[in-house]
Amino acid sequence: MPAITSPADLYRHSLRLLLDKNIPAWVALWAQDGVLEFPFAPQGWPGRLEGKESIAAYMRHYPDHIDLHGFPDVRIHQTTDPETIVVEMRGVGRLMENGKPFDMTYIAVVTVQDGRFTTYRDYWNPLAVHEPGADFAGSTR
Repeated sequence: MPAITSPADLYRHSLRLLLDKNIPAWVALWAQDGVLEFPFAPQGWPGRLEGKESIAAYMRHYPDHIDLHGFPDVRIHQTTDPETIVVEMRGVGRLMENGKPFDMTYIAVVTVQDGRFTTYRDYWNPLAVHEPGADFAGSTR
């Protein structure tokens, strides 16, 4: 693992792990009591995951549903809090179920303490999950 010296470095490393489909290593970047939030989650999808175990369960089957190919246009903005960054990016790939393209734009507000993600607010397009094959989270919709 490369030397993680900042929240931006940790975030870039986390993207590499997602591209490598290494979900256990991605989850290992989280604090035990980390919180992953989806403020725009559609009905039936989780809006908040508390704790590393919940995050791991949510992400466990991600690579079975979405084959990520890259994260073009990643822009990481520093904030006045040195532990918090704001990230703008796109994730591109394909949906495993039907082979259709996956192209999602994200904005994330991420806080890191002691080299681990502690909070991660993920703002993504909730309309995209209505595409067949995109429901990796086992929603109840």
